[in-house]
Amino acid sequence: MKRREFITLIGGAAAAWPLAAGAQQPGVPVIGYLAAGRPETNARFVAAFRKGLSETGYVEGRNVVIEYRWAHDDYDRLPELASDLVRRQVAVIAATQGTAVASAAKAATAKIPVVFGTGDDPVQAGFVASLNRPGGNLTGVVTMNVELAAKRLGLLHELLPGATRFAVFVNPSNPTALSTTRDALRTLRSPGDKSNF
Repeated sequence: MKRREFITLIGGAAAAWPLAAGAQQPGVPVIGYLAAGRPETNARFVAAFRKGLSETGYVEGRNVVIEYRWAHDDYDRLPELASDLVRRQVAVIAATQGTAVASAAKAATAKIPVVFGTGDDPVQAGFVASLNRPGGNLTGVVTMNVELAAKRLGLLHELLPGATRFAVFVNPSNPTALSTTRDALRTLRSPGDKSNF
């Protein structure tokens, strides 16, 4: 994901929507930051997020408030955390760290703007109607990492054609990671292939 594009998108969203939230939130706009991980392991992403906002004129604690919600790698908590941000009536939700986070934000609100970052196809995931006309309240940055999984494994197999085993590290809590990786591995197998990948 191009971090600068994502941060610019969030900054633009923050600039566009505080007026809509103004009647409910006197003073400064509030951005909801929803993440699957932990604050201590995502400090550099939060710093980049803050830097990107400041480049668009929004400085945390001065003219914008950021409400952080961390799932601490417990994906089952994401719906509850997203709903909490909706109750807080934030101006926009930054749904960081993938499809599960964006899905939780989408399920929690059809009104508050949600800006997501994902490696999945957002049309297939049901986030947007199309890439050129997203519609609804979701928009974001897409890296298409999931679609490239099979290609990456195929290239690895071409580089090491004699290899019969590959190890792939995925987050087992991520709902799409395991199935996507298995699908990618299946594309490498030829009929009768007994390889362990």
